[in-house]
Amino acid sequence: MDKTLYLASGSPRRWQLLQELGLNLIKVEAEIDETPLPDESAEVYAVRMAQQKNQRARQVLAREPEFPLLTADTTVALKHHILGKPESAAHAAEILRLLSGTTHQVLTAVCVYFRGESHSVLQTNDVTFADLSEAEIQAYIASGEPMDKAGAFAIQGFGSLFIRHISGSFSGIMGLPVYETAQLLLKCGLPHLLLAQVGKAS
Repeated sequence: MDKTLYLASGSPRRWQLLQELGLNLIKVEAEIDETPLPDESAEVYAVRMAQQKNQRARQVLAREPEFPLLTADTTVALKHHILGKPESAAHAAEILRLLSGTTHQVLTAVCVYFRGESHSVLQTNDVTFADLSEAEIQAYIASGEPMDKAGAFAIQGFGSLFIRHISGSFSGIMGLPVYETAQLLLKCGLPHLLLAQVGKAS
């Protein structure tokens, strides 16, 4: 089978992770309302977002996808409170002050649809931040990095300077848990990504 995916995501991190695995990607738009429902848990929210993005992407395609269609959502939660993407520099500072010195959760849900079947998975990580000074918070905001990130930080950028410990998947915190995603693609009938690559090279 062709190693081609429809990817409904604007995240450069997800594109990078999938392309590094040798996948050919076709972009699909999937704009949805990302407002959490009242009393909605972070776990339920992340899965709902990934699934609704997938449904929206299929509507945009307006046909049955020729290749598997992948969507994902990354959510940051502190004490079960969802921390979304900052709406302003002041909001980013507020989020970073909340995360300072805490262990919080980064959850990524992935949804793959193919041939009439939809499969989803939720991967959860614990991230421990150092105590952040106000100068560090303001400098990080000035870098521009927090502004389009759930929880106002990126693990692979300057945000890594704040992280004392992680428990879970580095790629999951980036925005796409590679192991879990590969398992979903196997369920959809794609070849094992490594074995297919080795076979192609030989």
